[in-house]
Amino acid sequence: MITIRPARAEDAEALPAIEQSAGLAFRAIPELAWLADGDNVSVERHRALIAAGACWVAADEDDRPVGFLSAGVEGDALHVWELDVRLDRQGQGIGRALLERSVAHARRRGLAAMTLTTFRAITWNAPFYRKFGFRILGGAEIDARLARLLSDEAEHGMALDQRCAMRLDLSRTGTR
Repeated sequence: MITIRPARAEDAEALPAIEQSAGLAFRAIPELAWLADGDNVSVERHRALIAAGACWVAADEDDRPVGFLSAGVEGDALHVWELDVRLDRQGQGIGRALLERSVAHARRRGLAAMTLTTFRAITWNAPFYRKFGFRILGGAEIDARLARLLSDEAEHGMALDQRCAMRLDLSRTGTR
């Protein structure tokens, strides 16, 4: 049984290991296998995101985190920084449940949108988010903040043509 709950400060220690485990899925994609050994978000950064109140964990029956979604309010949007589920727990709807919880939170706060950056073609990236109504932004739709994030990702070795910025407009009907 999985419970989605707000992350607590003491959860921060477990989150980098979950991110590392989730990243192992990239080993199945030869050109992105290097990401499996990449740097993870620091415990300190996780603590800051948790303190800001937009971080949730998926906890197992012993209340141990097996997945998490970290986000932050950026202007009128809730920006998803990281969504990870431990490799051995993927495919069970945990990521979907975490995303649904964050969308509900953003709506309650009256935010206009949710945003994120991700890989365009990887099944568990842009195609996953599209199922929730996120759309890939292009051209002038990419604001300075998202353009800066994509540029930073390119500087860290991620090919710009494989990355995208996405947005879920929360005021639209028909989105979850």
